[in-house]
Amino acid sequence: MPVDIQRIEMDTLACWRIRRGDAELVVAEQGAQALSYRGADGQPVIWLSEQAAFVSGQPVRGGVPVCWPWFGDLTRNPQAVQAGYQGSEPPAHGLVRGVDWTLLESRSDAEGATLTFTSPGNLPGWPHEVQAELTIRLDQTLQLSLTSRNQGQETVTLSQALHSYFAISDIHQVTVEGLDGLPYIETLDGWQRREQQGDLRFVGETDRIYLDVPSRLALRDPAANRRITLQVEGSRSAVLWNPWIEKSRRLSQFADDAWQRMLCIETANVMDDVIRLAPGASHTLSVAIGIEPNAA
Repeated sequence: MPVDIQRIEMDTLACWRIRRGDAELVVAEQGAQALSYRGADGQPVIWLSEQAAFVSGQPVRGGVPVCWPWFGDLTRNPQAVQAGYQGSEPPAHGLVRGVDWTLLESRSDAEGATLTFTSPGNLPGWPHEVQAELTIRLDQTLQLSLTSRNQGQETVTLSQALHSYFAISDIHQVTVEGLDGLPYIETLDGWQRREQQGDLRFVGETDRIYLDVPSRLALRDPAANRRITLQVEGSRSAVLWNPWIEKSRRLSQFADDAWQRMLCIETANVMDDVIRLAPGASHTLSVAIGIEPNAA
């Protein structure tokens, strides 16, 4: 199958576009962020906001932002993660979403195409010699692998996530399979620990951290007649998020009704699943996103 890789611009952002048949992936150099992905049937798999702004230095709403070297609110992270940052006013989701990564490699073969990016050094307030490298491959699936390498002399603890926004037909109809019986943290109710009963369905704002997560999850979307599958390595935690009605009105680059068409399933290393990198050690967090055409 012919594969095409082109460098393009989206407003002020330098991006790369991969086409493989009718499948298309767009990746920004800023944040090494996969912005959008549609599968071989031409339907979107990764959601990008209709109001997304492609402005240098400003995170883009949607796609797959890389949250690194911490996830979410730094003060909600374990103390060892907090101690690694020596600056003031830490931004949400780490330090690399709004900065340009360096493209190390762009290659294609008979099956697909691969882009490899490396994070910038000297991140403000984070004096550690840890390099992040993101490899993105498009073939029959979309694969993202985030590798952290500690090149310094001290152990470093970090949290991270591949903050995937998935395109769905209707949040009221989709379910997430593979979570039954798992413990989770309900961040919307005092960060209490609870246990999932059955598949996850959505009836309101959702912001949960699931623990002891298996290597495979699936997002069942009957109206689209498909399952979006996630095959994960290097992770035992996942964040499930949908802002619902009220919070949507307060979000930037987000239409008031967009909550109906998106769901975040974030492959993560958070809470008890943070990464401790000894000198010379590395860790890879990866997810392969596939499509099963029949959701029955």
